Amino acid sequence: MHQMTLAEIARGLADKKFSSEELTKVLLARITQLDPQLNSFISLTEDLAIEQAKAADARRANGESGALLGAPIAHKDLFCTQGIRTSCGSKMLDNFKAPYDATVVAKLAAAGAVTLGKTNMDEFAMGSANESSWYGAVKNPWNLEHVPGGSSGGSAAAVAARLLPAATATDTGGSIRQPAAFTNLTGLKPTYGRVSRWGMIAYASSLDQGGPLARTAEDCAILLQGMAGFDPNDSTSIDKPVPDYSASLGESLQGLRIGVPKEYFSAGLDPRIAELIQNSIQQLQKLGAVIKEISLPNMQHAIPAYYVIAPAEASSNLSRFDGVRFGHRCENPENLIDLYKRSRGEGFGAEVQRRIMVGAYALSAGYYDAYYLKAQKIRRLVKNDFMAAFNEVDIILGPTTPNPAWKLGAKNSDPVAAYLEDVYTITANLAGLPGLSMPAGFVDGLPVGVQLLAPYFQEGRLLNVAHQYQLNTDWHTRTPTGF
Repeated sequence: MHQMTLAEIARGLADKKFSSEELTKVLLARITQLDPQLNSFISLTEDLAIEQAKAADARRANGESGALLGAPIAHKDLFCTQGIRTSCGSKMLDNFKAPYDATVVAKLAAAGAVTLGKTNMDEFAMGSANESSWYGAVKNPWNLEHVPGGSSGGSAAAVAARLLPAATATDTGGSIRQPAAFTNLTGLKPTYGRVSRWGMIAYASSLDQGGPLARTAEDCAILLQGMAGFDPNDSTSIDKPVPDYSASLGESLQGLRIGVPKEYFSAGLDPRIAELIQNSIQQLQKLGAVIKEISLPNMQHAIPAYYVIAPAEASSNLSRFDGVRFGHRCENPENLIDLYKRSRGEGFGAEVQRRIMVGAYALSAGYYDAYYLKAQKIRRLVKNDFMAAFNEVDIILGPTTPNPAWKLGAKNSDPVAAYLEDVYTITANLAGLPGLSMPAGFVDGLPVGVQLLAPYFQEGRLLNVAHQYQLNTDWHTRTPTGF
C-alpha cells in the first residue's frame, strides 16, 4: 500500500479496495519503523490521523467522493495546526501549540485529507540542506550520508521513502524544488499569492509560497487543487479562480515553445547534470516541443539580491519572537533587555541568527539605500527579464540545482557555498513566478531534477508538461534501496 500514489489511493478508496483507516494504520506503522533512519518527522499525530481517517471513511460511505478524501499527507512544521506543536524546526517554538489551523491545513482537512504528522525542516525555513533544524538533520533516503535538501527536507525525505504519498511544503528561494530534485520527487512552487500564507509562519513575506511535494505531477495537481484559492485573511492572496489542474494533464506538447537560458549552462553546473538536462530536452522535443535559446542577463545578480531581501524581511518577521508572548523564554531574566537577549540567543540557532544580523544591517540607517533598495531594483530587472522571455516562449527549462545532494556537514563551515546552490531557483521567487522540479536521472546514485518555469498562474501548464514527460520516462518511479 505504501507504494501507491495519491491518484492510485483515490481510485482504491473509491473502489473500496481498502479503507482510509487501514491505509493510515499501515503508514503510521511504517513511519514508526523507518523514520528513525531519516529523522523526517518532528511530530506524529496518530490519534488525529485515525480520527480523520474514520471520518473520511464515513463520508465515503454516505456517498461523498474526492481525490483527497481519506488520503494521508503530512504538513511541513511551519503550517499552524490547532492544538498541535508547530515548531518551525526551532527551539524558539518547541513549546508552541497553535490556537488555530493555517488556511492550507483547514482547506485540506475540509477536503478529507488525513494528517499523519508534521515534518522536519530547516529552522524557520532558513537553509538548503535541512541541517539547521533544532531537531537534528534529515537524511536523504537515496544515501543516508547525504542531505535531502532544504528547507522542506523532512517532507521530501518522507515522501521519497514512501512513508506517505505527498506532503505540503514551502518555497522561499527553492525550498520545494531543490529538495524535490535531491530526492527524486516532483515539487511545485505556485505563483506568489496562489496559495494562502495565513497561518504559515513567515520567513520572508514577499517570497514565501506554499506548495505540494509528491512523486508525480498528477499527484501535485491533486494536492495543489486542495491548497489553492483566494483567502480574505491573507492580504497577498490573489482573488482569481482556481482551474481544474488534473483536467489539463492530457494536453499535447505539440508546438510548445521551450526556452533554454544560455546563462544556465555556465562553469558552475556539473557537466553530468548538464547532460541529463539535454536528455530531457530531447525527450520533450520528441513529444513535439520546440526548443529556443534565450537569455536572462540579470540572473547573475539574483543571489546577492535575494540574500539581502530575504534576511531583511526575516529580521523584521522574527522580531516578534522575544520571549514575552509565546515561544522560548529564558529563565530568571534580570530585566527586559536581558529577557530579550537571552531568550533570542537561546531560542535561535546559528543560521537564523546570521540571517537576522545580515537583515538588520541591510535595513539600518545609512545602509538601506545601498543594500535593500538596490536589491529591490535588481529584483525588478530579474522580473523584466522573465517577462521579455515569456513573450518568446511558453515555458523555461533548465537544471534545478548545479550539483547533486552533498554530504551531511560538507557545507556547514561555508554558508556562502550553500547559498550558491540556489542559483537556479531563487529567480522564480524574486519574480513571483510558478516553478516545478521533476526527476530527470541520477548522478553517482543521487537524483537530479529538471526545472520548469512558466508565466504567472500557469501552474497547469507546468503540471501538464511534467505529466507528459513522466508518461514517457520512468525516473519518477525509482525507489531508494531499503524503502
